[in-house]
Amino acid sequence: MTTLLYDGSFDGLLTAIFEVFEYRYQDVEIVSRERFHQENIFAEIHEVITQDDKAERVFKKLEHNIGKPGIHELLKVYLSEDPELEMLIFSAVKQSVQHPDENILQNYADQDILKISKICKSVSRERHRMTAFVRFEKMQDGIFFAKIDPDFNVIPLIRKHFKDRYQDQKWMIYDLRRHYGILYDLENCNFFYPEEKLDLNTYHQKFHDEEKNYQTLWQRYFTKTNIVERKNLKLHIQHVPKRYWKYLTEKH
Repeated sequence: MTTLLYDGSFDGLLTAIFEVFEYRYQDVEIVSRERFHQENIFAEIHEVITQDDKAERVFKKLEHNIGKPGIHELLKVYLSEDPELEMLIFSAVKQSVQHPDENILQNYADQDILKISKICKSVSRERHRMTAFVRFEKMQDGIFFAKIDPDFNVIPLIRKHFKDRYQDQKWMIYDLRRHYGILYDLENCNFFYPEEKLDLNTYHQKFHDEEKNYQTLWQRYFTKTNIVERKNLKLHIQHVPKRYWKYLTEKH
């Protein structure tokens, strides 16, 4: 078996897939260097160096065979952080090459394609929930800040939604689990990677003076509009799972 080690990036993964075909490897596994633990001492290690031209060639081939919507589905698999994501994406690429005139992502009789479909539904659901449950808090510097902790790496998928929706104010969204986020400064909307993790102990000390008043008003509104007699906790949890409550102002 040949183990291809790549840098964990999507372009790196596409480069690795290109090199499987380039060197005509038969029995392979593709693993990011971060998650690599060598179990088979007889496996041949192939170090993949990310190359834009190779990644672009795979991307163009996929675009021709499964279209941009299909590529978007494979990107969701990549962002799912599933332990099998590399081999699932490789399987899809291989099938798209073998059957260029078919929509291979609808072949649910294939176990890999079926798993890809399930992963995409889960990631899409998480993306939707993040757009619904994000709560911004005004900081001392006037920037509106939100912290999230999604099951999947959905920040790249929610970037456009928030950029289009909040164009008149500066804001940041930070992923507590993956320690990076997106920053909008009224002109650009870019990813940022802080050198230090967010310190939640000092976080609330940086609130703008108005923020606590806004939170109190929102909590009162939430309480006053609640109809106790129609309370259905089971249904509520179904729509707003408890793992999101810690970031909802109205739940504090």
